[in-house]
Amino acid sequence: MNFRRGRGREELEINLIPLIDVLLVILIFLMVTTSYSKTAGLEITLPSAEAPEAEQTDREINVLITARGDIVIDRQALAVGSGGSLVDALARAAAGRQDPVVIISSDRDARLQSSIDVMQAAQRAGITGISFATQSDTSAGR
Repeated sequence: MNFRRGRGREELEINLIPLIDVLLVILIFLMVTTSYSKTAGLEITLPSAEAPEAEQTDREINVLITARGDIVIDRQALAVGSGGSLVDALARAAAGRQDPVVIISSDRDARLQSSIDVMQAAQRAGITGISFATQSDTSAGR
């Protein structure tokens, strides 16, 4: 017994319109929720900034780093390459000051390692506040 004899054979087809609608909704959702952030490349210009002149306080320990790598702490020069004496000099400068802050004024042509050495010495001396001094564009001679 064949009951299907009277019916014609129907062709099977996949309806793609609902699939396309769902994909477009997902695409729009992803476009709206995605945050596009532009990451900075290597094009940086330091150290210059526009900020009001800060007042000198008794908490500040001024560290100067020259282009040759010479280090001066509160107007007292240190021998080059003496890591232990840098920690001792920062500890002596911080003695008697409440919550001292090291302000590093580094020449733009100085090696980065010199600044890192000063930061590590400040950490070993127990000083947590570290800041970098910059100059405004008008006083930089540009």
